Amino acid sequence: MVIFPIVIVISLILYVYYKVAIIRSDDLLQQAFLNSKARIFLGTFISFFGINQYLFYQTRFSLYVTIVFVFLGAIQMYGGFKRVVHYRNELKSRKQT
Repeated sequence: MVIFPIVIVISLILYVYYKVAIIRSDDLLQQAFLNSKARIFLGTFISFFGINQYLFYQTRFSLYVTIVFVFLGAIQMYGGFKRVVHYRNELKSRKQT
């Protein structure tokens, strides 16, 4: 399956992009918003990396590792989504005032 390596590379590139954007930003709220976006792509990277490794090896051990990776990636994505929504609302309320 060629789609998993593509998603892995794109999510890793976007993770690094948002981490570099954090360094460039001076606003703390904007930095928190960018960090939450980076967490989403880190979770995507971890999850798809685990799935890809299981499809490559297909052993019982790789299944256990995949379950752990998907679980940790889902936690990162869920936390990132919650923070993106929160900080997006904070940025909108700041722009309105």
